[in-house]
Amino acid sequence: MAASTAKKEVRDNFCRGEIWGIVRQRVGSYNLMQSLQRIRPLVVNSSKCYSHAVKQMTVQEALNSALHEEMSADPNVFLMGEEVGQNQGLYKISIGLLKKYGPGRVLDTPITEAGFTGIGVGAAYHGLKPIVEFMTFNFSMQAIDHIINSAAKMNYMSAGQISVPIVFRGPNGAAAGGGAQHSHCFAAWYASCPGLKVLAPYSSEDARGLLKAAIRDPDPVVFLENGLLYEESFPVSEEVLDSNFFLPIGKAKIEREGKDVTITAFSRMVGYALKAAEILEKEGISAEVINLRSIRPLDRATINASVRKTRRLVTVEDGFPQHGVGSEICTSVIEESFHYLDAPVGRITGADVLVPYNAVLERMSLPQVEDIVRAAKRTCNGSVQMASTA
Repeated sequence: MAASTAKKEVRDNFCRGEIWGIVRQRVGSYNLMQSLQRIRPLVVNSSKCYSHAVKQMTVQEALNSALHEEMSADPNVFLMGEEVGQNQGLYKISIGLLKKYGPGRVLDTPITEAGFTGIGVGAAYHGLKPIVEFMTFNFSMQAIDHIINSAAKMNYMSAGQISVPIVFRGPNGAAAGGGAQHSHCFAAWYASCPGLKVLAPYSSEDARGLLKAAIRDPDPVVFLENGLLYEESFPVSEEVLDSNFFLPIGKAKIEREGKDVTITAFSRMVGYALKAAEILEKEGISAEVINLRSIRPLDRATINASVRKTRRLVTVEDGFPQHGVGSEICTSVIEESFHYLDAPVGRITGADVLVPYNAVLERMSLPQVEDIVRAAKRTCNGSVQMASTA
């Protein structure tokens, strides 16, 4: 009874803005509207079509609609981060939220990731459901102690007495001209830690369905978006637009079926893999493309079932090669499906260098469609009859 009363008091204080008012008094006044933009948004267009689509929706709109619906459905959900309120987010993900829900649930923070992430984790301890936004996941390094030691480990260390229903979200991976400190992919970092769930959406359907699932989940979720996808538009169905729609955590999606080679990818690299599959099809190679969606838990069953059918595998990611997501997928296939493989696994990653600022060098350091095509051809290695030689 006492715990329930305490939870209500914390929620009420947040809704009245009293706790945040105390924090503002302690840290002083900040004008976040005039703070420098740390990375630049980019527009990417897509012409992909899906059956049963009823409208086009950008990834930005998908994330915004998911936030609106979950905050409306649950008064314990609130958003906090730099410029998420008055400026409506660096990438305008939080458009309309401050006006609708007020400053008690849409909290503009100082530029102190360690500070506001700690406040969010503490609120989650008391039963609230914070969504902590980072301008880029590179800045989550300032708060990694709270994410790993305070959020990921608390349920275990409290013998299940304390749940931590919190979402850490923001753009992850390479942007455009962001330089080394704004272009790091942290999927493998966070996916290596038990206690965290790690999601990486590609399409508008992914963004909407996975974010709703993350907010509802009782455990801490790291939600890795991509800044280059925010303006990209995808067709969505009536099912996706339903307020009850969500996607299960830990389940991959086969974006394109094939029989000759399996290509796994996540986030922006899914689009690259699909473009590579179109090129390969013209050359007589049928590629199956798997959108991982969930990095932890990883859908090993779907990956291995596909490899047992195609007998070949190429993994794609834009992170560093050593200890990457692709390495884990390769290990899973070797452990569970080794005798089905007809060729060595191909692994496409970013170069083993810090991402350069220079545009030409930046492109050279990141996977491109032609790299995926080349790896798939090498994996097939003449065992699949090419259209050009038929």
